Amino acid sequence: MTRALTLLGLAGLVLVGGCSKEEPAAPVIRPVLSMIVEPRPVTAEGFTGTIQPRYSRDLGFRVLGRIVARHVDIGQSVTAGQLLASLDPTALSLTVRSLEADLATAEAQLTNAASTAQRSQALLARRVGSQAELDTAQEAQATAAAALTRAKASLDKAREQLSYTQLLSETAGVVTAVGAEVGQTVTAGQTVSTIAQSDVREAVIDMPDEIAQRLAIGEAFDAILQVDPSVRASGRVREVAPEADAATRTRRVKITLDDPPPTLRIGTTVEMRAKDGDASRLDLPASALFDADGRHNVWVVDEAAKTVSRRPVELDGAIGETARIKSGLEVGTRVVTAGAHSLTEGQSVKLDGEILP
Repeated sequence: MTRALTLLGLAGLVLVGGCSKEEPAAPVIRPVLSMIVEPRPVTAEGFTGTIQPRYSRDLGFRVLGRIVARHVDIGQSVTAGQLLASLDPTALSLTVRSLEADLATAEAQLTNAASTAQRSQALLARRVGSQAELDTAQEAQATAAAALTRAKASLDKAREQLSYTQLLSETAGVVTAVGAEVGQTVTAGQTVSTIAQSDVREAVIDMPDEIAQRLAIGEAFDAILQVDPSVRASGRVREVAPEADAATRTRRVKITLDDPPPTLRIGTTVEMRAKDGDASRLDLPASALFDADGRHNVWVVDEAAKTVSRRPVELDGAIGETARIKSGLEVGTRVVTAGAHSLTEGQSVKLDGEILP
């Protein structure tokens, strides 16, 4: 009886095992972070800066002397060729007058020597004079001519030195600094006035290091006058400091303005804002990239099917944690930005913010 029940139980197990089928494994749906590829400004923040000249000149006299007049003050606009300051010209004027007298003497000596040579030539032609006398007269004429040339050169040099007693502006601009006062004796080359050239102006700002290192030369910005937001000008990044300030962790950025209005004067305060992104340049987080088959790749999300596919891209460089895409992606494409190394071709994904069924 017991043996019969055992056989019956085994038969039942065989029947149950024959009727059951193994269920297929459910596909793994992996949550991912993603973003829509689109041109973006470097930052949406505004940064306060000041208008400064791109070119500035430190001007000084070329000769030693005592300043007797200064014709401009700080903040005054000047034109090219305008008189800025003057030295006492007395000593140099006397030198010029002395050399003018030397020049007159040299001219008279040359005239006399030339007349003597002509007389000697005429006497020799009539066989009254000798060849030696003619040679001596011609030599004296040549010496007098050389002395006249030297006197003219010395006078020209003295007149040029005298002109150096007047300091003239080399360009139009604004006086930003004064280095000497009336009555002061200055040496040659000592700065007397600093002229900021006003035709080329820049906005100078200090940006946080993490933002500044994402900037590219030529990045477009808008300059907005702080006291009157209706006054604006556009500009492009000309220079980014190679290193951040050790204390503030900021980098100095210089943005050259394109045809700024006169109200954006040197020294005024402006707010600088990045313009809309450049459609020819797309930036992605470096975490969106992975290497395969010797190329850089990203995972592109099919939003309808909720799957990913691999797409090769070409880079145009990287700045910090940002990769600059040169080709391979179009605006509006959704790309996985985190977890790229754990995905496979065609894998189902859950986009950030979605709820799994």
